[in-house]
Amino acid sequence: MSKIYVLLFNARTENEGIHTVQMGDRNKILMFESEDDATRYALLLEAQDFPTPTVESFDSDEIEEFCRQADYDWELIGEGELAIPPEQNVEDIVWGEEEEEPQKSAETEPTSSEMSSEELEQIRRKLEGLL
Repeated sequence: MSKIYVLLFNARTENEGIHTVQMGDRNKILMFESEDDATRYALLLEAQDFPTPTVESFDSDEIEEFCRQADYDWELIGEGELAIPPEQNVEDIVWGEEEEEPQKSAETEPTSSEMSSEELEQIRRKLEGLL
């Protein structure tokens, strides 16, 4: 178990979401060994007109378990590695049924039309449990 950093949008709110990158038809969460590298990546996202993500630390085991349950991939970005956000982004992601504000991110969460509201609620609860 080691400490890693991930990017969250709308941290500690009901509309919280974790940053993912779409790789083909798969979603991948980036886990950074270095807080500075995660912050650098967050700044690159901001430069692409994203909402400001929050860098949060977690135990790697927690994020890996979340990924297994959500059927996501993960990648550990080693200290000093320069991760660059993809040029093409998925936009207008809505995190929950009651939330009407679009979420613009490199997030590749399936839209509510691709997932049932029960699946979305389950993922939201898992994310809240990580905090």
